[in-house]
Amino acid sequence: MVQERVLPHTQITASAVTRDEGLMMYEDMVLGRLFEEKCAEMYYRGKMFGFVHLYTGQEAVSTGVIKSMRPGEDYVASTYRDHVHALSCGVSAREVMAELFGKETGCSKGRGGSMHMFSAQHKLLGGYAFVAEGIPVALGAAFQSRYRREAMGDSSFDQVTACFFGDGASNNGQFFECLNMAALWKLPILFVVENNKWAIGMAHDRATSSPEIYKKASAFDMAGVEVDGMDVLAVRSVAQEAVARARAGEGPTLIEALTYRFRGHSLADPDELRSADEKEIWQARDPIKKFAAYLVEQNLATQAELKEIDRQVQATIDDAVQFAQDSPEPDPKDLYRYIFAED
Repeated sequence: MVQERVLPHTQITASAVTRDEGLMMYEDMVLGRLFEEKCAEMYYRGKMFGFVHLYTGQEAVSTGVIKSMRPGEDYVASTYRDHVHALSCGVSAREVMAELFGKETGCSKGRGGSMHMFSAQHKLLGGYAFVAEGIPVALGAAFQSRYRREAMGDSSFDQVTACFFGDGASNNGQFFECLNMAALWKLPILFVVENNKWAIGMAHDRATSSPEIYKKASAFDMAGVEVDGMDVLAVRSVAQEAVARARAGEGPTLIEALTYRFRGHSLADPDELRSADEKEIWQARDPIKKFAAYLVEQNLATQAELKEIDRQVQATIDDAVQFAQDSPEPDPKDLYRYIFAED
């Protein structure tokens, strides 16, 4: 069994949330969870093709980080586990579902599918099928923000970039090269490692000589922090601090969020390598149930209100499925369109 990491003694103080903030965060996490459950259903019914990697269990990381940024202004680079990142960025459930169905109305016009969600409008820089492929893209986005602000004198360019990737990517050369450049140039970027303990079927602790990824930031004189990725308030607190530092010109942060995927690597994975005991331990820490209990305990919401949000989100997802089914296929005459930027 993979050993559960003990969080550092320096306890992170989660920032308080208002009722509106709490309900917004709860809705975002529920949207991600129920959307992925519907994806599994549609995949097994033959409505989706290729590889589909679900985010179930990791919702607190997406919500905690992306909802701490400026929607439609700050940049987000994802991985092949990108549906929920897109939803947190504000891409509609209709557009994400249609993309999964390969339809023209999808956020990538049906050309990207599950692993290549993209939205210029929402500053979503894309999902990337290759491990660590999005890290240098995110670095470029962060560089242009600083270059436009300082070299070109445009004070309006104070955007921050969040770059998501998994624990497996932290053994890739691009990870180290980009951390070095980001620290050297004090770029406004958050490197967010979603350490779900497994890189496909390889346990993280077996794949690296230094399993505590956040400590690798010290090699580049960069801020590095470890956070409970099953606690949306803890993630939010760390993200808010990192975003503020980045926007103030104080450079990048490496955030290692300790989390867990509740399903196999992809929907084609029978998930036989992880023990039942390990799965049970992590599923007991379900971030949505944990946050729902917090909202009720703090008198920020009632059980009835949360159930109503669940109902509304499910209706949104059912509508997205119908929209995707009714949407047109890409026109063959547009085969070569979208290869280059259009005016």
